[in-house]
Amino acid sequence: MLYEDDFEFEEQPANLRDRTIGGKGGGHGGTRRTRQPRRAPQRSTAATEIPEHAQPAKALLEEILRRMGIGSVEIGYIARTEGEYLEIDGPHLGTLIGRHGNTLEALNLLFNNAFNAGLRANRHYYTIDAQGYRAQRADQLKTLALAMLERCRREGAAQRLEPMLPSERKIVHLALAESPLVRTESEGEEPERRVVIFPR
Repeated sequence: MLYEDDFEFEEQPANLRDRTIGGKGGGHGGTRRTRQPRRAPQRSTAATEIPEHAQPAKALLEEILRRMGIGSVEIGYIARTEGEYLEIDGPHLGTLIGRHGNTLEALNLLFNNAFNAGLRANRHYYTIDAQGYRAQRADQLKTLALAMLERCRREGAAQRLEPMLPSERKIVHLALAESPLVRTESEGEEPERRVVIFPR
């Protein structure tokens, strides 16, 4: 079951940490470290020219970055299976990304709230990325979701992932949405909210 809050933008956790499988509150008791699955082959993520419908979003992002004091950057557009990305490229973007992507996630929240302010219908969300950080994380999460699907099928037991940001939980939900073998739910309260994968 997909919960609505995993498809909207929420207040973000104050502190982030490395994510591993089966953390506190997971089904295995305590923290369990597992070998990370091999990453899936990278798809093309080359930025393309900004389409007409995304021009207002680009303009707003440029204004926000200017007010943040971010230096000269380029903004590109990437269409991915999980949504539309506005890709920021330029020097010295580590501060913009932040520790574990925390600052970038906050920027994403700010941008989308501002972009959709006052709209009740036809709300449009973009993923703000910098130097491919969030796109790479999305690919890792999809690989993790498939690995957990296989474990869930093999063991016949629910698999609880580490707490994730709302945008990250959305990626896991979508990666498994069409599977006839498992279903996904979110459980817990922020910042400990996590995806649980159940066998069907």
